[in-house]
Amino acid sequence: MPRYVKNEKGYEKSFKTDWKALKKGLKKARASAGEPKKVPTSVALDPNFVVDLKKAAKVRGIPYQILMRMFIVEGFRRMKKVG
Repeated sequence: MPRYVKNEKGYEKSFKTDWKALKKGLKKARASAGEPKKVPTSVALDPNFVVDLKKAAKVRGIPYQILMRMFIVEGFRRMKKVG
């Protein structure tokens, strides 16, 4: 029988972590990897489109803002290829 984490003793126990320190560490790691900071922007979208976008993101298990960013980046790459 395969072993799963849920079968391990103590799985149901929660753990505590310092989320602020974790976030700070991730920022440092991204900066040291040369990843540029993201610039916040604002885009007005049709409310029905936002609802559909949120549904699609939920199916994929990601926040809708990340899905939207993925669409923008991929669309721009395609546009650059075409010229």
